[in-house]
Amino acid sequence: MTTMTRGALRAHRNPEGRMSLTAHLRELRRRLIVILGIVAAGAIAGWFLYDPIMTLLERPYCAVNPARRFDGASGQCVLVYHGALDGFTTRLKVSVLTSIVLTGPLWLYQVWAYIAPGLRGKECRYAMAFVASSTTLFAAGVVLADLVLRKGLAVLLGQSGTNVQAMLTVNGYLSFVVTMLITFGLAFELPLIIVMANLAGVLPARVLKRAQRLSIFLIFLFAAVACPTTDPFTMCAMAVPLVALFELAVLFAVVHDRRTARRRAAAQVVDEHDDGIPTPSSEL
Repeated sequence: MTTMTRGALRAHRNPEGRMSLTAHLRELRRRLIVILGIVAAGAIAGWFLYDPIMTLLERPYCAVNPARRFDGASGQCVLVYHGALDGFTTRLKVSVLTSIVLTGPLWLYQVWAYIAPGLRGKECRYAMAFVASSTTLFAAGVVLADLVLRKGLAVLLGQSGTNVQAMLTVNGYLSFVVTMLITFGLAFELPLIIVMANLAGVLPARVLKRAQRLSIFLIFLFAAVACPTTDPFTMCAMAVPLVALFELAVLFAVVHDRRTARRRAAAQVVDEHDDGIPTPSSEL
């Protein structure tokens, strides 16, 4: 007599792959524990990579005119802290952030493994495309933020006038840099949200075309409010790429809606043609 494995037995008993609420909660708890373990392991690696990562993060500040920044006894740009625990907490924050970024594919897979069994084939493909596109767009926003940080920081520190130097604390500076990176990364998700809404039929192309001018104005307004800096260079650095991505999303919506309309028209013609053809039984 052949024996069945535990997984095959569960599949035989539950061919649709449905789970009870308790089973869902157990699976969620298991995935969360795995994610926390992945992030913790990455944070340990980030703890030892602290020095090169801080050198990378300090690059925009060190690119500022030496007359505008504080240099230590060694003549190099330095960040200061005041509290006794600030050095430790800063290293801990950088380690955790490094872990979240570097282990992203691993913990995102855990999230995907929890969600995927409940999706159908078409929904699964859309979700995979959404994850891949959102990751790429977020990375592009982070890269752009890193490029404009030097100019934006120089403009900000230059507003203080002559004979004034900035003595930035490491916590304040890291908060500023991380806010810039996250703001740019999330802002670049806007066209993907528009595309997904259009694919879901919530946001047709005709609505987007009517609201193009207003949308461009709102993008510039969002860039002016969302950017931690107040200079026009940083605002335009965010707004102009967002406008370009928005126009691409509108173009995608127009093409998608036209294809959908053609498919519906073709299906309607086929239905009308089939209704007009007598069946063999009616001929007899």
